[in-house]
Amino acid sequence: MTELSYFMPPEWAFHKATWLSWPHRLETWPGKFEPIPAVFVEIVSWLSSSEEVHINVLDEAMELQVLALFRNADHPQLQMNRLFFYQIPTNDAWCRDHGPNFVFRQREGRSEKIILNWEYNAWGEKYTSYEADNAVPEKIASLQHLPLVSPAMVLEGGSIDVNGRGLLLTSEACLLNPNRNPAMSREQIEQELHHYLGVEKVLWLGDGIVGDDTDGHVDDMARFVNETTVVIAVEDDPSDVNYEALQENYTRLKSFTDLGGHPLTVVKLPMPFPLSFEGFRLPASYANFYIANTVVLVPTYRCPQDQKAIDILQEFFPDRRVVGIDCSDLVWGLGAIHCITHEEPACAE
Repeated sequence: MTELSYFMPPEWAFHKATWLSWPHRLETWPGKFEPIPAVFVEIVSWLSSSEEVHINVLDEAMELQVLALFRNADHPQLQMNRLFFYQIPTNDAWCRDHGPNFVFRQREGRSEKIILNWEYNAWGEKYTSYEADNAVPEKIASLQHLPLVSPAMVLEGGSIDVNGRGLLLTSEACLLNPNRNPAMSREQIEQELHHYLGVEKVLWLGDGIVGDDTDGHVDDMARFVNETTVVIAVEDDPSDVNYEALQENYTRLKSFTDLGGHPLTVVKLPMPFPLSFEGFRLPASYANFYIANTVVLVPTYRCPQDQKAIDILQEFFPDRRVVGIDCSDLVWGLGAIHCITHEEPACAE
């Protein structure tokens, strides 16, 4: 039998493209949908200055509507020739979680790009309609003529982060939640991550931030910015509802080591001022940034900490422009920039 091995590149590895699913579900942003397409237009415009942008739309009518939005946009960095549309129906816009997980498969000395088709169940069946979302990776693989491998496990892209050198960050609150893979133990889940993502060590954080309906996605808490450095959102106000969980995660992260036993470099990211919608705390976090080829897009929330977060991240990406995108409206849907994007790597490292 031919031995197979898999490898998932880190987000900062060179991209062929970024994938998104265009927003259309009004209930995701109750009473607040109107400004959302403009936020997507701004994000896509910046991404197009960096790489191709592949956008899933429901049908031809939506494609024409979205094209009109871009043609009327006032964003000098927009490059229309880098926009590509695919008529792939979706239930919602969170492409990080339902989109294709591109990895490389090594077989007989050859490396090929494939798509992992993890199961998707709308964050533990919190929402009833997700069949179209769950079908997205298979449809993209068919259109792109890429091999499709389907692990028998529920996994969302926002629940993991890799450094490309054997480490994976995730959270117990999400991956060990019985609403995902109730028949699998921690060891069995780790085994699947080892096999399909090419990681050797899983670093487990605890609880996520309040208001996050994903049960603690790591991309709202802590992210690798290089092979040895993690930035982590930390709340310094003891009266804040996120204080205890984020401090505990920070303590855990400080105790973790790389494959050689060396401590990771851990850098604090501030938390923005609390944002609420109808009395409900929203999961606003600067950790939900996205690393593209020439830009890093950081969610901002109209508060003084915005610039602090941008400055911290700029130190780690000297060859990329770190750009703040106002996500005060976008986060009403319980997600931000990383949640709506999914990278497609260009080639194996």
